[in-house]
Amino acid sequence: MADVRQIPGFFIGHATLEEAGTGCTAIVCPEGAVGAVDVRGGAPATRETDLLRPEETVQSVHAVVLSGGSAFGLTAASGAAEELERRGIGLDMGVCRVPIVSAACVFDLTVGDALTRPGLAEGAAAVADALDADPETPLPTGNVGAGTGCTVGKFLGPERSMKSGLGTAVIEAGPLFVGAVCAVNAVGDVIAPGGAVVAGARPDPAVATPLPLDAALGAMASAAADLTPRANTTISCIITNATLTKPQALRVAQMGSDAYATTIVPTHTSMDGDTIFCLASGRVGAEQDVVGLLAVQALSAAIGDACAKAKGAFGLPGAAGE
Repeated sequence: MADVRQIPGFFIGHATLEEAGTGCTAIVCPEGAVGAVDVRGGAPATRETDLLRPEETVQSVHAVVLSGGSAFGLTAASGAAEELERRGIGLDMGVCRVPIVSAACVFDLTVGDALTRPGLAEGAAAVADALDADPETPLPTGNVGAGTGCTVGKFLGPERSMKSGLGTAVIEAGPLFVGAVCAVNAVGDVIAPGGAVVAGARPDPAVATPLPLDAALGAMASAAADLTPRANTTISCIITNATLTKPQALRVAQMGSDAYATTIVPTHTSMDGDTIFCLASGRVGAEQDVVGLLAVQALSAAIGDACAKAKGAFGLPGAAGE
């Protein structure tokens, strides 16, 4: 299985503010990619999603920024755009180049320093890391970039949650690549195939392992009224070298939501801002439903990777240990 940095046409990098518990991740397509987005959560924090609608005229997206910092973190997308412009990347408008940068953020202000958020410098640094990194060096995952302050299993209170992070995965089918980059900051638990809880709510703050799924489901029902509002979100970007139209890319993003539904319990709640972008670089012919099927597999694996690679931090345990 290839690393996401090896998908032709895409460059990915991070800016991490480790002590503050936040950061951002940039997915860059210098030549432009057909883009779409599917937003199913009840409390999203996003930028430049309207222009991704199929009926809008802009056809090329140059970057997607996934960021911590809640709505404040959207500033990182402006820094990313400025760095892309400095490098001559963007729509040629005659007098200048205008990079199209879409973004989504997670709420991580309850972890680390609530007053430090990814900004212009971090957005620019993530783009620089993406474009200047050795493509043969695997992209770091876990407590990095947009995943630095992510947590899961918060329905019994933040003190009984677990550390999550940023995950990636790639599925190959001949010349076709479909990958996913995902920052998992869900109110729910993350489960593996078969129902084992990878990371989630714990029975007690002193216990490092999560409740089994059946016990967690019972606890969710009694705790639903106490869920922290608008403090949870899983944000992702599906990337592929397939040739897709905007409506086809939207369908792939919509199919990708199946990955959330099968790996995060619960998901798409009124307290989540769940968002999935899809970027297609247009290098390989492929049937859209095949791309969508592979996207579900890649995104499911990326969600699991985000939790499996997360180390304990800020007083919370992680599946990868300390």
